[in-house]
Amino acid sequence: MDGNAVPPNCLAGIRVLDLTQFEAGTSCTEALAWMGAEVIKVEPPNGGEAGRRGVADPYYFMAYNANKKSITVNLKSERGLALVKDMARKADVFTENFAPGAVERLGLGYDVVSQLNPRIIYAQVKGFGEGSPYEKGLCFDPIAQACGGAMSITGERDGKPIKPGPTIGDTGTGMLLAFSIVSALFQRASTGKGRRLQAAMQDSVMHYSRGMFIRQAQTGSPAQRQPAGGNPPHGIFPCKPGGPNDYVYLLTSRANPEHWPRLLKLIGREDLIGDPRYDTAAARVEHEAEVDEIIATWTRERTKQEAMAQISGAGVPAGAVFDSMELTNEPSFAKRGILQTIQHGDWQMTMPTWPVRFDGAPPPIKPAPLLGEHTAEVFDEWLGLDGAEVEALRKQGVV
Repeated sequence: MDGNAVPPNCLAGIRVLDLTQFEAGTSCTEALAWMGAEVIKVEPPNGGEAGRRGVADPYYFMAYNANKKSITVNLKSERGLALVKDMARKADVFTENFAPGAVERLGLGYDVVSQLNPRIIYAQVKGFGEGSPYEKGLCFDPIAQACGGAMSITGERDGKPIKPGPTIGDTGTGMLLAFSIVSALFQRASTGKGRRLQAAMQDSVMHYSRGMFIRQAQTGSPAQRQPAGGNPPHGIFPCKPGGPNDYVYLLTSRANPEHWPRLLKLIGREDLIGDPRYDTAAARVEHEAEVDEIIATWTRERTKQEAMAQISGAGVPAGAVFDSMELTNEPSFAKRGILQTIQHGDWQMTMPTWPVRFDGAPPPIKPAPLLGEHTAEVFDEWLGLDGAEVEALRKQGVV
């Protein structure tokens, strides 16, 4: 990277008390940290949050906890709970995504925290919303994607449902909640009052999948698994040398009828321009298999990079199917700061940063914190506890 990363500092001065774990909640607070908020991750002393402990290496934790500070507190101890309550009095935002009912059993439910600090934005992620028949159920990303409809519209037309690769149930929910938190903070500037925000993963997946409700409205039937658009050629086409990701996705749009003749000129089939079998969108739907084979005959003779460059150059939307290593090895991402490398103890990882550029520069990444790395610092700055007091708390097993 050229060293042009600049902290946005949009949320400088905002304090976030982060009791989230795994991905949905941690993605939300990581986004706030990227925007400049001070995010204090509260973790149990014996191993840290579950996402830190659930795998053999720290890469999972590193990806979803960049830019944060970590403190350890035993919330099951009376003194530990009192410390977190003292911090809640000084926080702007409180976040949690424990299993249903867990935060209330800890003594940090909305009724308690809002009494301590009426200005606080109290934000929660759960699998299912209040009033749902499943509201007590546990939820992870694949469960949300199944129950929220995303799987029902993903996969081959006549095949079984498939889970989309991106974690829209986890990170997607976190992004919706992060935007809502910032909106609530903006409103608080004029009202002086906090808000309670609740994001359900099932509800969020339905939000991201709302295109399926358009198709249902059009047909009167449940949305089916089929390529969006219905305007052949439209979909994924094989490229050489035939590896697992050697494909290019191209799209011709009904709203842009010139895409089809442009494509025919590119592949050297001008003879088909005006052919009644393929000249209209409706005709191409009737002859979809033939249309796809015409295009595939051309793409099979090219790499996906060549196919993407040539099709795009002809004015037709196209995208090569790039894997994670190919994206990492594309130098422009590092040069632009979209991919940055972080060090976490002895571990190193290259990962995407926040993708929005502020005045031409991306935000920098600070590595995810080591467990309890900032305990003494945070208790000093937030609660005025000196080093001797923090050391005494350590000896008592409170932190």
